[in-house]
Amino acid sequence: MGQSFTDRDAGPGIDPEQVLALAEERLDWRFKALPPAAWGRTVGEYLATAPTLTGLGTPLLTLDAGALDHNLRTMAAWCADAGVALAPHGKTTMAPALWQAQLDAGCHGITLANLSQLRVARAFGVSRLLLANTLLDPAGLAWLAAELDADPGFAFLAWVDSAESVRQMDRALRAAGADRPVDVLVELGGPRGRTGARGVEAAAEVAAAVLAAPTLRLAGVGGYEGALAHDAGEAALATVRGYLRELAALHRRLAGRYETGAPVVSAGGSAYFDTVVQELGPLADEVPGTAVILRSGAYLVHDDGFYRSVSPLARRADTTPLRSAMHAWTRVVSHPEPQLSLLDGGKRDLNFDLGFPEPQLVRGSGPLKDATITALNDQHAFLRGAGEQAPVGAVVRLGLSHPCTAFDRWNLIPVLDDADAEEPRVVDLVRTFF
Repeated sequence: MGQSFTDRDAGPGIDPEQVLALAEERLDWRFKALPPAAWGRTVGEYLATAPTLTGLGTPLLTLDAGALDHNLRTMAAWCADAGVALAPHGKTTMAPALWQAQLDAGCHGITLANLSQLRVARAFGVSRLLLANTLLDPAGLAWLAAELDADPGFAFLAWVDSAESVRQMDRALRAAGADRPVDVLVELGGPRGRTGARGVEAAAEVAAAVLAAPTLRLAGVGGYEGALAHDAGEAALATVRGYLRELAALHRRLAGRYETGAPVVSAGGSAYFDTVVQELGPLADEVPGTAVILRSGAYLVHDDGFYRSVSPLARRADTTPLRSAMHAWTRVVSHPEPQLSLLDGGKRDLNFDLGFPEPQLVRGSGPLKDATITALNDQHAFLRGAGEQAPVGAVVRLGLSHPCTAFDRWNLIPVLDDADAEEPRVVDLVRTFF
């Protein structure tokens, strides 16, 4: 039958040799974060030269080693205290080395969003994966069936939200000759939300379709509350609570019909995971065997924007706050007006979907006060209000919002020992696979 996703005796798994092998990758012009002085060396050889931030060009995205470690330990402790498991969303970073750090810190598995991401994870030997999406691609389902049949230790969950999705998955898996059934969670959505069956009755009909499909197993319920609210106000939190109570009601309704002894209830992005625990945590006692699994992914990197304002580990006074572990470094290339400086980083380098970058400091000068980024072009940022604080040639550090859209612009990201140091040292390079 193969490994169950909720089998806590089975390690979540990632092949450490595959991750270690990344240090042997030879550097060249493909990696825009690194200067020509690094070309021809392997990652390990370059790091052995003790590089510093000064030797890197701009624009640049960096990570902060201390903040990453702090966030890793803080979230692990929070989940342990709450009595819930965490399968962080790996799409945030698409960085196997960071996934390994999360798994080593006690994460139950890795969540992903699509087929290409699953293939990256399997290439690095991740053995417990949750797909927070419905997989309908026949070729993708054939690949998945082959992976499951070839590796009894591979545990997998996917979502379904309609009887038609169930029929298409079943048909494709039959055509592929799948031996192991695919475990699925019935996805519950909400009004004006994203995917997911609308309402408990509709979701129960999806569950009935799963029970009738021999290539699928009904393994639990899931959903995403973050699609229904976008701030931490009372109205937003009430909407989130209402949705989570419907998800709990669905789980109670399906109790006794699940085809596994340890059904999963999964929700929890990075904005409302405290509310998820409050509403869904009791299900572990109400329905025997229930495993409540969060999927928060942005916590590891955090930010200086959206998540700084909404994350429970930022807005609640009774918690240890997370720290932003990502920064952008840009250089002033033009100062054409007294209160306008043009930076050499734009939309091709900096994310902007949940707010423009935040000017923080000028290297060698100190904090940058009363300045804002007002616009981004493809290759330039408009910095206004800095005046003579940001003359031509000055290097400006920016805080960023929403790590999920920051990493995909960079295939190799330097990790600094301390982004606040006078001369930060490069202590690692994180490889991404988008």
